[in-house]
Amino acid sequence: MLKTIDLNKLKVFYYIYTCNSISHAAKELNVTPSAISQNLKNLEAEIQTRLFTRIHKKLIPTAEAKTLIHILEPFFLELEEGLKNFIIGKNTPYGMLRLGVPVEFGKTYLPWIISQFRKKYPNVTFSLALGNQETLLQLIAAGELDFAIVDLFLNQKSSASNLDQYHVEAILDEEIILACSTSYYHQHLNDDLSVNTLLKQDFISYDNNSLAINGWFKHHFDKQSAKVKVVLTVDSVQAVLAAIENDIGLGVITSNQMHTGNIMPITTHKHEIINTISLIQLKDKIPTLTEKTFQNFLKTALQTSKQTTFIS
Repeated sequence: MLKTIDLNKLKVFYYIYTCNSISHAAKELNVTPSAISQNLKNLEAEIQTRLFTRIHKKLIPTAEAKTLIHILEPFFLELEEGLKNFIIGKNTPYGMLRLGVPVEFGKTYLPWIISQFRKKYPNVTFSLALGNQETLLQLIAAGELDFAIVDLFLNQKSSASNLDQYHVEAILDEEIILACSTSYYHQHLNDDLSVNTLLKQDFISYDNNSLAINGWFKHHFDKQSAKVKVVLTVDSVQAVLAAIENDIGLGVITSNQMHTGNIMPITTHKHEIINTISLIQLKDKIPTLTEKTFQNFLKTALQTSKQTTFIS
């Protein structure tokens, strides 16, 4: 039945009911009273239900009318509020942002950034999706995220989904390094940083495939697949840092994370790997004012602080 009903007639009924008058409803909708009466008559015919009893030019709602208004009222009120928000959002940041971020960054840094942003724009709310690169790209493609911060990290680049459908904007570069504690360095390496010596060491990995470690060896020593002894696997940057500082072995971190003197970088004759943090959204998507405002705020915060931790 819904396919055959003119929804405009339901709007007319809503105004008749809430105004409790055909003439008042006509004034609200800027049409003639006869047009309102005809719409009501046609609606009653379509749903085969009397909606008002007419007594001395007064309209008395039937039980069916009360049932119908109970269904329609929340819809029309929410619709009106939503349309108002669309207009407000053209002039000032407003509404919900659906943002995807790597897990570690989302847990550690984004709450502070959101807090600072909402101090300026309290009418903006957030829905966060925490996940790896592939998950976030899929959510963007499905229209479930407005945009995402993605870490196209080391060998993950080769496994990334086709990026042709996305607009990719680099917003921050960071150095990826292999590091160990000072005591581990002096006890096990003692300035011998040859590939053979390094491959004999204990390693801390983010995943079972040791992608980050393999990527480091491929970049610095042209090793396509480095066979390393992984003694600890964790999916948290903070856990990797703690493991390094407690002499468990070597792990891949960013240069920004060398916040204590207890960490030693493993250097070679090659430059360090530069990891690019990117803002990704659908290529043909036109960002809203709210999206553009937050994106600019986010980029400024990241480039100012240089305290990012994006390995997920």
